[in-house]
Amino acid sequence: MRKILFENLVKWPVTEAAPEPDDAAVAELAESVNRAALARLGRSLAIREVDAGSCNGCELEIHALNNAIYDLERFGLRFVASPRHADVLMVTGPLTKNMREALERTYAATPDPKWVVAVGDCAADGGIFAGSYAVTGGVDKVVPVDLRIRGCPPDPLALLKGLLALMEPERKPEARTDS
Repeated sequence: MRKILFENLVKWPVTEAAPEPDDAAVAELAESVNRAALARLGRSLAIREVDAGSCNGCELEIHALNNAIYDLERFGLRFVASPRHADVLMVTGPLTKNMREALERTYAATPDPKWVVAVGDCAADGGIFAGSYAVTGGVDKVVPVDLRIRGCPPDPLALLKGLLALMEPERKPEARTDS
C-alpha cells in the first residue's frame, strides 16, 4: 500500500487536455444571441434551468455556459434563480411523475413572453427512459415546447445555437441543433 501511495505522488494525473476553445466563434455566437434578445425583448435574456428528472449530463453542459471558457455573463445572458425573472425555461431530463407538478408550477410562474427549451434527447421525447413506469415522457406532455435541442448531452455551442434560433424570428424554432 505504501508503495502505491508513493508511486501516485510522483506520477502526473492521467487526464485529457482541455479542448482549445474557439473564442471568436463563441464570442460571435453569444453576441448574436444577445443582439437578438435585445431586439426581441428590449433587454438581455434571462434563463431558468429546470431539472425534470435527468441524469445531470445536460446540466453539466448548461453549467459549462457559465464557466471561464464560455462566460455568458459577459454577453448579457444570465441564469436566474426564480422563474418569475426568466424569459426562457431550459428543461432537462425526461419528465418524471414526481416532477410534473413542479414543472407546471414553474411554467405558470414564468411571465409572458416565455419560451420553453427541451434540452437533450430525454427532454425531447423521454430518451432512453421512455416507457419507464416513473416517466411521463417528454416535456411537451405537460408544457408547450418552443425548441428542442437534441443530443445526449448537447454541448454548450449547440445550446448557444439553440438560443439564437429561439430569439431570431426568421429561424424555425424546431430546427435540430445536434452537434
